[in-house]
Amino acid sequence: MIKYIYNKNGEPIGYIQGKYIHFMDGKAVGQLNGSHVHNLSGQYIGEIYKDMIVNMHMGDLGNIGNSGDPGNTGNPGNPGNRGTIDYGYPDVSYKLIE
Repeated sequence: MIKYIYNKNGEPIGYIQGKYIHFMDGKAVGQLNGSHVHNLSGQYIGEIYKDMIVNMHMGDLGNIGNSGDPGNTGNPGNPGNRGTIDYGYPDVSYKLIE
């Protein structure tokens, strides 16, 4: 089953497959190290919390290095907007494209 990731407005921005985060078009843009989210080059971005990437004010956990590019997995289908949910932490999903 695909685990989707949403932004603060409830829009699906991507999904998790294995230890990688992909945008909705299938392009790999991030990697997971437990609950820690890093971009593909390895730089820490934030934490996966429920179904969002948020800043839990843990500081900078550094760079885990580039684990390679798993390629494009394709579009898994759009689950639609789930509605706005505020978990009390800032959404930092935009950092995947910086």
